[in-house]
Formats: sequence, C-alpha cells, structure tokens
Amino acid sequence: MKIDSGQLKTFFLDARLVTTKQFEDSLKKSQETNQKIGDILVAGGFITEEQLKSAEAYLLGVPFMNIENENIPPEILKIIPESIARANHIIAFKKDGNNLEVAMLDPDDIRTIEFIKKASPSLKILPRLTTPEGIKSALHQYQKTLEIEFGDIIKNEAKTIKVISKRGESAEESEELKKVAQEIPVIRIVDSLMKHAILQRASDVHIEPSEEGVVVRYRVDGILKDVMMLPISATAGVVARIKVLSNLKLDEHRLPQDGRFKIESQEFKYSVRVSVLPVLNGEKVVMRLLAEGEKTHSLEGLGLAGKYLEKVRDNLMRPSGMILITGPTGSGKTTTLYGMMEILNTPDVNISTVEDPIEYRMPRINQTQINQKIGLTFVSGLRSLVRQDPDIIMVGEIRDKETASLAINAALTGHLVLSTLHTTEAAGAIPRLIDMGCEPFLISSTLNLVIAQRLVRKFYGPKERYKLKPAELKNIEKYCDLKRILEILRQEKLVSKKTDLGNVDFYRPKPSKDNPEGYQGRIGIFEVLPVTDPIKDLIVKRATTKEIASQAIKEGMITMIEDGFLKVVQGLTSLEEVLRVITE
Repeated sequence: MKIDSGQLKTFFLDARLVTTKQFEDSLKKSQETNQKIGDILVAGGFITEEQLKSAEAYLLGVPFMNIENENIPPEILKIIPESIARANHIIAFKKDGNNLEVAMLDPDDIRTIEFIKKASPSLKILPRLTTPEGIKSALHQYQKTLEIEFGDIIKNEAKTIKVISKRGESAEESEELKKVAQEIPVIRIVDSLMKHAILQRASDVHIEPSEEGVVVRYRVDGILKDVMMLPISATAGVVARIKVLSNLKLDEHRLPQDGRFKIESQEFKYSVRVSVLPVLNGEKVVMRLLAEGEKTHSLEGLGLAGKYLEKVRDNLMRPSGMILITGPTGSGKTTTLYGMMEILNTPDVNISTVEDPIEYRMPRINQTQINQKIGLTFVSGLRSLVRQDPDIIMVGEIRDKETASLAINAALTGHLVLSTLHTTEAAGAIPRLIDMGCEPFLISSTLNLVIAQRLVRKFYGPKERYKLKPAELKNIEKYCDLKRILEILRQEKLVSKKTDLGNVDFYRPKPSKDNPEGYQGRIGIFEVLPVTDPIKDLIVKRATTKEIASQAIKEGMITMIEDGFLKVVQGLTSLEEVLRVITE
C-alpha cells in the first residue's frame, strides 16, 4: 500500500505538526527534486523522523515501534541472520510464545517476511514500522553480541593450549608445531580473531608478543587500537597456525617471512597478506586484510570534487603522459589509482598493471603480481608490459631510478602511465624524480598531473556545530594562511562574503554509546597539481619543491589542508582529523 501526499497532508494538518504553507512548499520542492515529501519535511525541521514514521504506520495500519534504545536479547536478535537483517532493514526484537515482532522500514515487504517464515515455520511474524536510526542501532547490537562470543571463545580455548618450548630449527619442533596448529582450540582462536577483525572493518591485524602475553591490535580507519591480550601459552600455537595457513616454515624463527592465505564465508571473501618478523619476545605477525570482489571506489566517493575532479578527468583523457599519486603508506594512493582505472576501463583500450600486491581484481584489466623470489620485479614486469601492446600502464609504485626511467620512457612512447610515489606533497614528486636520476627535460615532457593525498575519518552519527575561538585560530595559523582559506571558502560559496572565520560553523563528532568516537570510514583530502607550461620551465631549471608549489598555488591549486577545511565546513570530518593527518 502506498501513502499519497494527500493522506500525509490531512494527518499532519490535523495533528498540527505543519502549516498548510509549509506542506505546500515542501510538496513543490518534492516534485522538483523527485524526493519524498516526508524526507523533505524532516530535512526542513518541520517534523521529526519519528513523527513521520508514526504517521506512515497509522496510515498503513501497522503499529509503530522505536527500537533505537531497545536492548534486544541476543537469542531473539539472531533469529534473523545479520546479512538478511542488514540487506532488508529488518530486525527481530521481541518474542512472545510463537509471536515474533519484527521492526522494518517497509512492512509491505512480503518477500522478506515470507523468507523469515520459511526459515522459522513455527513463528508468526508480526511486522512493525520503525525508523532508519532504530535499524542502525539494532544492527550495531549484532556486532556487540559477536564480540562477546569471540571474547569467550578466545578466553576459554586459550586455557587448553599446551606450551611449546622452542629448541631451535629441528624436524621434531616442526612436527610438534604442526600438530598444535591443527588443534581445535588454536583454529578457533585464529578464526575468531580474523572474523572479529572483518566485523570491525580492520585493515590490519597485529599480533605482538610481550613478556606478559600476546597483544592483539587492529587498525581501523587508519588508527591502531588494542583489542585483547592472549596468554603466553597461546603464542606458539597461534603463530604456527598462521604460518601453516600462509605456507611458511614452522621451524624458522630467526628470519622474516612473508606469505598469504584466503578466508571466505557466505558473507565475505578476503585475501590476507602475512608478514612474520622476529622480535625480542618471539615473532610478531602483521596481517593485511584485502577484500576480494569489493567494488572499487569512484573518484567522487573518495572525496575529489568540483573543478579539481574535472582536472583529473581531463588528464585521464589524454592519450599519453604520466599521472602520479603521492603520499605516505596507507594514504589511499592505490585506491585512487583503481578509481582512475574504473574510468579508463573501456572495451577499446588495453590496460595492464604491475602491482605488489593486487588489492582489487578488476575485469578486463591484465593485472600482474610482483614476485621478488623468482625475479618478477617492477622493473622486469614493466619491461615486459610495454611489449604487450598496452594503451594504459599502471605501475603500483616507483621505487628506484630504473623503474622511474622505464615509466617515463613508456609515457614518451605514447602510453598513459599511472603510478605512485612516496612524497609528502604534490610538488615534492618532481625533485624526487630528479633525485632518482631522471632528466628534468624528460620529466617536463611526460608528467601531466601530480596528486597528493591523505585519508581522514568521516563523521558517523550525530555531530555538533561550534565556532573557533581566537586562541584556536591563532594555533591553526601555524599550519596555513587563514586569509587564503577564508577566500577559498567564499569562492566555493560555503560562506558569505561578509563572514569571517570566527563566525564560520565547524563540526565535531558527538559520540554515542554505539559509536564512542563518532567516526566511521574515511575520505580523502587532496591537492591536484597540473603540470602547466610555467611549471615545466621550473622543472627544467631544477626548481625546489617550494618554488614549484608556490607557482601551482598562483595558478589556483588548493593545498591538502585547504581541501581539508572545505570538507570540515561541509560537515564531512573534523578540523582535528585534518590537522592530525597533515602534521603526522
């Protein structure tokens, strides 16, 4: 059953929640933008989300239930699997005998209701309408339930693991470790650690031995956090299990080892890159989690927008030359490269890559994985790629003179080359290439565009507005030109011409019990430096990073911290986040 605007108008006017003018104005906007009238009324502050859903529930003839603060028993919550609940916005929250009350955003979703009936034929399903915030809050409870389960598994299983004493490299020790690695308690601990990491959206898992025990840490949204402490007795077994999965030598404890393995279930499929390093108290393990089959991000989704996005798109359409992405490890350079290849990936071009590692699998793109052990390096891989008739070449990273020279030569001979470089700012890429031994005149002839980037955490959930105090403005002035930032905000029409920075609305997270930090996910802050004729002249003259940056700013380049300010005023992230990544 659909609710028409006339029914909503009658309800809201009778309840005196809106005036006739407010409703008519919102209805007009709804017709112009194709948005739902209810969403426009909520966005305009005329009614709350709860009032809208209560009205819809009344008109649909189903009860309304706000489950935002509902503490749902785990045994009831798990009647509907998390994957089904998340995909269909449905939560089981109350059971009375054979009656199961489910909160939904669409009580007319007969298909989902029938699916649950088939899975639990003894239960009578009673639909209730709820709010999106209620669904979001309840979904978070799945994670809490699993965290408790994982904690219990690890705590209980760790007690049963026998201690292994290292005797140096020997066949006897290797066999003993292999047996321990196959024991149920160790398998359950490692499986639980990995599943927990995936649920937490961790990019890396750190297992670090100390005198007291084994510290497990996850890196989530770029921040490393302690998760749990395993007893010393679990150390050898857990490391051995990871080595078995990664095809590494069990009895080698003195040298670093690298490997990989895969984990998959109905809900997820991950490739795990493993690094084992000898440390004072044993062996430290770091595992990088790479989601397989995950859709690559668009450049817009990564945070590039407006004229800066257009500059990137224009340069991607050029038939040859080189585009470089710069930034430290973990700043999202490879993800941006994949976003570019998503644009370029059409049937009429041949795209070939040489990567270490291949983080996303892309259809129609020929991806080559570096393998140092057999001599397949960036240099040898790139040399082979140019004989494969490519139109576009992606080199995962330029690390040395030979790779840089080959990339420049490929760009000179009619290929579009995409790659990354470790420099802190866009202008620094040019002196870096010169330091590697590349000729300035060749760089100026091939380099089309340089992008520098960092990743900042995005707001998730409620946020609050505030204004910067004079002391805070003075402190920020250490890092940027406040007058220039104000001018950029005015140019982007984010503030009026008469507004000064002290009156600009900034945002910070408003932590909640479901999200104590107020952040989830990340977005990029960028500086985009097109290589124009004046900058080419500077390259030939071997100009410094400062001189190149100064010229680019004169030509309209926005620096990373300035782009960060734009995203702060737009309410996407906080000023603290921007300053954190810029000053690290």
